[in-house]
Amino acid sequence: MITIKSPREVEIMAAAGGIVAETLHLVARHTRPGISTEELDTIAEDFIRSHPGALPSFKGLYDFPKSLCTSINQEVVHGIPSPKRVLKEGDILSVDCGVSLEGLHADSAVTVPVGEVADDVRRLLEVTQAALEAGIAQAHVGNHVGDIGHAVQRVAEAAGCSVVRELVGHGIGTSFHEEPQVPNYGKPKRGPRLTRGMTIAIEPMINLGRPEIRTLEDKWTVVTRDGEWSAHFEHTVMVDEGGARILTLLPAGVRE
Repeated sequence: MITIKSPREVEIMAAAGGIVAETLHLVARHTRPGISTEELDTIAEDFIRSHPGALPSFKGLYDFPKSLCTSINQEVVHGIPSPKRVLKEGDILSVDCGVSLEGLHADSAVTVPVGEVADDVRRLLEVTQAALEAGIAQAHVGNHVGDIGHAVQRVAEAAGCSVVRELVGHGIGTSFHEEPQVPNYGKPKRGPRLTRGMTIAIEPMINLGRPEIRTLEDKWTVVTRDGEWSAHFEHTVMVDEGGARILTLLPAGVRE
């Protein structure tokens, strides 16, 4: 069932989203060659818990053991932070973060370069971010979920990249994953109609190579089948009349 959020609920989600955005900003600042994903996870969890009432949404969600998902290079999503996973020059790191506040969730992700990266990899990051922006632009009253996916798919495929099909965005609110599913591909005017107060996480997962994926033996980490690299960007948004309100932006006064 798709739930419509009250103005009060939206404001709580925006407060949670601000913490998410600050957490990702902090993690990106600490991302460098030689740091482990475990260290980044500790930085993130400590920062989240420093806000009264805020909790990391991921820790314990479906028994996930950490506060961040940290996915390197060909890993698409759900990489588990580990002291053994040490970043090196030229890697990319996808960082997915969720925060719960007063029983409501917000969710966002970024992919950051570790030092200097190859030109095609930098282009992948630019394309994935542009695909997210295109999807968000379609998240307004009167459109359909398919309009979001179509916009994402068009940007990615026009750039010669592929869209992961098995993993999708989602509704979000009192539960971390709610209806509707929000694929990153599709046809305009298909799927559920978007109405004011719907809150959804739009999250393109875009590959340099083919779209097929597989899950590693840890039962969490999803990688590309062909070993090509993948990027992931995400925002939680509220559907509104004049366009989407992004709930996972850096609060005013926080420097980029």
